[in-house]
Amino acid sequence: MDILVLPGDGIGPEIVGATVTALDALEHRYALGLELHHDEIGLVCLEKNGATMTDDVLARARESDGTILGPVDTLVYPPPEAGGRNPSTEIRIGLDLFANIRPSYARPGVPCMAPGIDLVMVRENTEGFYVDRSMVKGIGEFQPDEGMALSLRKITARASARIAKVAFELAATRRQKVTAIHKVNALKITDGLFLRTVRKVGEDYPGVELEEVLVDAMAALLIRDASRFDVVVATNMFGDILSDEAAELAGTLGLAASLNAGDERAVAQCAHGSAPDIAGQDIANPGAMMQSTAMLLDWLGSRHQRDDLKQAAAAFRAAVNAVAGDPARTTRDIGGKAGTKAFGGAVVDEIASAGS
Repeated sequence: MDILVLPGDGIGPEIVGATVTALDALEHRYALGLELHHDEIGLVCLEKNGATMTDDVLARARESDGTILGPVDTLVYPPPEAGGRNPSTEIRIGLDLFANIRPSYARPGVPCMAPGIDLVMVRENTEGFYVDRSMVKGIGEFQPDEGMALSLRKITARASARIAKVAFELAATRRQKVTAIHKVNALKITDGLFLRTVRKVGEDYPGVELEEVLVDAMAALLIRDASRFDVVVATNMFGDILSDEAAELAGTLGLAASLNAGDERAVAQCAHGSAPDIAGQDIANPGAMMQSTAMLLDWLGSRHQRDDLKQAAAAFRAAVNAVAGDPARTTRDIGGKAGTKAFGGAVVDEIASAGS
């Protein structure tokens, strides 16, 4: 099982490093046959190769069974023509990773503003308001003159249908409810197409309830009563924003796991950014990167019908949650005093002692 490891920018090398150490512990315990191959993206790659990502890295991602992708600091990248390629976008589009799956749930011992929260955001990953994903060539954002800037939003029935199917399939294994997020009162054509497509897909799942909620109302309802939601399906930007809100309600973005999945490949990539302000200080929470990697193991276990990978994924999640809920071993974003390496070491200890 070949896994490509791309540490990324900012805190990426630290949290990915802690995750790799935990994977070594899982390999020792479960004999998974994982082979990790490391490569470079981001600012380090820019300095060495003149671009923040190379075609060779994208090819390796296609050839690998899965990829661990650290956060990237695209805000400081140069323009595309000067080598500022967005690794996240290029991997998602290049591998057709159309589903971004982001769970948020309360954990024992972790301070939580929404104790009953247990939901999964299913976010469309390849189009929408993200203008670098709306054109075959060029970018869907442009400026005709100094006082005007325009952008294009792309919504297709095909992308809407396949993300809706992911949401309904997932809900069928959980609490049998899908909530579709929209702003159809303002975006009548694009969100109208999205909603009609979701409803049509929902007809194939008569046992799953479908509700439709305006995105602004959803932002308020998550705070009022997040426990009412099970699986939430949304277009790209709405899902991105709401999943960050849900992650904070569940405790911290430092535990915000995320999996980019397609029909053939999947990439573990935590929901938060590269946090350059705390990079290199050994204070970042590696939990999100670890939980994202656990999701990747679970996905690989399902795809390849391997129970050992699923067992390892469950053990990984349990170990991270145990450490996150212990003030003596967790990081400061959730009230602890431990650093990144200490958190990672505690997770390794949990994995080693599981079931013993």
